[in-house]
Amino acid sequence: MAKFQSTLIEQASGKLGDNIVMRQTATGKILCKAPKKASTPRRSEKQAYTRLQMANLLANYRLYSGKLAEAFENKNPGAHDANMFVSANWGHAPVYLTRPMRIQGACVLADDLFCIGSIEPIGYALNGAGRLVSDLNLGIEITATTTVAQFSGALMTASDNWHEGDQMTFFKGTQYVDSDELPRANMRSQKVILSLDDQTKLWDVVTSDGFSTVDGNLATGMVLEEMGCAWVHSREISGATKVSTQRLVVVSEVLPQYQTYQAMKAAADSYGGINKSAVYLNPQSSLNEMVGSISNGSSGSNGSGSNGSNTGGNTSGGNGSGTTETPAVVTAPTISGDVTFSDTGTVNITAESGATIHYTTDGSTPTASSTTYSGSITLTDTTTVKAVAVKNGVTSEVASKTFTKSAGGDGGSVVD
Repeated sequence: MAKFQSTLIEQASGKLGDNIVMRQTATGKILCKAPKKASTPRRSEKQAYTRLQMANLLANYRLYSGKLAEAFENKNPGAHDANMFVSANWGHAPVYLTRPMRIQGACVLADDLFCIGSIEPIGYALNGAGRLVSDLNLGIEITATTTVAQFSGALMTASDNWHEGDQMTFFKGTQYVDSDELPRANMRSQKVILSLDDQTKLWDVVTSDGFSTVDGNLATGMVLEEMGCAWVHSREISGATKVSTQRLVVVSEVLPQYQTYQAMKAAADSYGGINKSAVYLNPQSSLNEMVGSISNGSSGSNGSGSNGSNTGGNTSGGNGSGTTETPAVVTAPTISGDVTFSDTGTVNITAESGATIHYTTDGSTPTASSTTYSGSITLTDTTTVKAVAVKNGVTSEVASKTFTKSAGGDGGSVVD
C-alpha cells in the first residue's frame, strides 16, 4: 500500500482541489496546503452601480419572453430581443439583486421599456383611485355585454391610428414575496384582434383587468397594487410586426427597496465587494488642477508626507495608498406646505443639491420613473404626497405627508 501511495504521489502534479498543491522537495514530492491569497474586489463603485443591474434586467426580460413577438422593430439581423431589452433599459433606475438571489431566480418587477416600434404609443397614467387610465377615449362604457365588434368600432372611431386586424395586448405583471422571502414576479398577457364583424363578448376573449373604462377611456378594471401594467398596439404589415413603444407602469412597495445604495452594496458584496484601494483620477478635474496639486502645496508631492492618502481621485501626497469616497446615502426629500386647506393647497418639495425629485399623489410608492418635480404642486382635495430623491443612481427613502381639505380651515405651515 505504501508503495502504491508513493507511486501516486510521484505521478501527481499541480493543484489538487482548492487548497492542496503538489510540491517538489529535496526528498521528493509532497502534498501540502496552499496559502490562501487574499482576494481583491474586481469592481470599482462606479462599475458596481452599472454592472450589477444586469441580473434583474435579464430576470425581467424573461417575464416577457414569448409573449410578444418582434418587440423591437429595428434590431440588427441576428440580434436577440434580450440584447435590445437590456440596451433599452440600461441605466434606467437600476435594480440590484445579490448573487444568491439571482441563482434562486429572484425578480423585482421594474418599470422597463419592453417594446420599441414605429406605431404611435398608447399614453396612460394612474388616476387618483390607483387605476391605470389610457388616453384612448372610446366614447362608450365597457360592460359584460360589449362585443369585440363594438369595442373595435369605438377604438377605430376614437383614433385613425387603429385599423381592423390590429392587435391590442394587455400586460399584467404581479410582484410577490415567496415563502423563502425572495421577491418574485410573473407576467400575464391577453390580446384582442380588432374586428367589426366579431360578435363575441369582449370579456369572453379578454378580462376586465385590462379592458374596462373610466369616463369612457380605456382603463384597468382594478387598482394597481404590487403590480405593473401596460397596453401595446401591434400590427402585421407584409409579414413584419410593427409595435408601439411602451413602458410598464409599476406600483410596488418592493421595487424601491432594491434601488437604494444599500441594495447595490449588498449585491456588490455578494460578488466579492467593491475595490476601494485603487487610485482613480477625478475626471472632473482639469489637467492643470491635477498637475498643480502634485507639484505645489501641502497636497502635492511636497505635501503631508510620503505616505499621503488619495481621496476621490484628487492627489494629496506623493506616494499615497489612495482610497475612493463612498457616496453618502441620499437624504429623503422634505415635503412642506399647509397640512390643512379650505380651497386649494400648495405643496413644495426640496432635496439635497444635485438630486432629482420624483413624486406621486395617488398613494403609490414613488420610484425614479414617477413624475419629476418641477415646481409647486396645487391640491384641490385631500391628498397624500410621497416623494423620493434620486442622485447618481441612488434612490432615497420615501418621504410622505398627507394634506387635508377642510371647510374654512386655516392649516398651519409644517416643514418636516
